[in-house]
Amino acid sequence: MTIPKDIRERFGIRPNAEVDFEVVNGSIILKKAFRKIGIAKWRGRCKEGFSKLGYSSVDKFVDDVRGR
Repeated sequence: MTIPKDIRERFGIRPNAEVDFEVVNGSIILKKAFRKIGIAKWRGRCKEGFSKLGYSSVDKFVDDVRGR
């Protein structure tokens, strides 16, 4: 299926992007599919950096930034 260039650019649909189709009131709706982010691979990546700043956890850093 070819999606017109101006629509692809407007909605950030790149080549090989996944889309979802939905039927609503007899019309076909095309939606950009959201990718699931593999967040588990990022777990613990900031620990060393936050330790250098004197924080024992990201939560403590966020509390400090928010003034809690």
